[in-house]
Amino acid sequence: MKKVMASFAAALLVALPLGSMASPEDDLAEFRDYYAKRFPNTPFEDYINGVYSIDPPSREQWEEIEEFPPYELNISQGEELFNKPFANGKTYADCFDNGGMGIRQNYPYFDTERNEVVTLELAINECRQANGEKPLKWKRGPIADISAYMAYTSRGNIIDIKIPNAEAQKWYDRGKKHFYQKRGQLNMACADCHKFYSGNLIRADKLSPALGHLSHFPVYRSKWGGLGTTHRRYGGCNSQVRAKPFKAQSAEYRALEYFHTYMSNGLEVNGPGARK
Repeated sequence: MKKVMASFAAALLVALPLGSMASPEDDLAEFRDYYAKRFPNTPFEDYINGVYSIDPPSREQWEEIEEFPPYELNISQGEELFNKPFANGKTYADCFDNGGMGIRQNYPYFDTERNEVVTLELAINECRQANGEKPLKWKRGPIADISAYMAYTSRGNIIDIKIPNAEAQKWYDRGKKHFYQKRGQLNMACADCHKFYSGNLIRADKLSPALGHLSHFPVYRSKWGGLGTTHRRYGGCNSQVRAKPFKAQSAEYRALEYFHTYMSNGLEVNGPGARK
């Protein structure tokens, strides 16, 4: 009996998926390969265009919208806010490398001194607080405008998220777990919609591929009638599957953003973007 159980256990170990033991580099290679096989006519570099990279009819309409982008005013407002001095005379430029220009591709990053993931929006509000200003609301409004302007100055730069140590790996693994874990009354995971069923219709819309998702955030959504941050979108997705959303900039969503952005390493920043 013991031999039978041992043989069964050994067979079970062989049958288990190796995803949980894969390195981030392995995950990234698998992620890219999955979409390359699922959408063989979509070049890797085109995934920065979200669902429009896989849906030619929708792309034509979107390209017309991009001729007069609805987020143009947000960029202008973000630039004005970015350069407006705080009460102490300093500006956001004093808080960031390279004066905050062309750095979107480095966020979120793992701060090895604090042992936590820092998103761009978190850094914006921490800059404000360090200079005696009140923090901004996380999901929309001025913080989205400032983030959009910083993303706009980074267009064309290559996303390059690092996993520098074991603590960073824990945050990455937490985000990966969230991406693949089913939740809510509909029992759906991020991966269900945006990996395994990507390209399928949900009502009249196609589900977008997760590869390249965060290259174009923050986004102006027609549904919102305005600009929103990544964590606004995460909360909306959780609500859609009838799960209680986490708070914006919670450790859970920062970990998810860390994993999610790492999966777009090698692609260009092209934010802000316009989506349905």
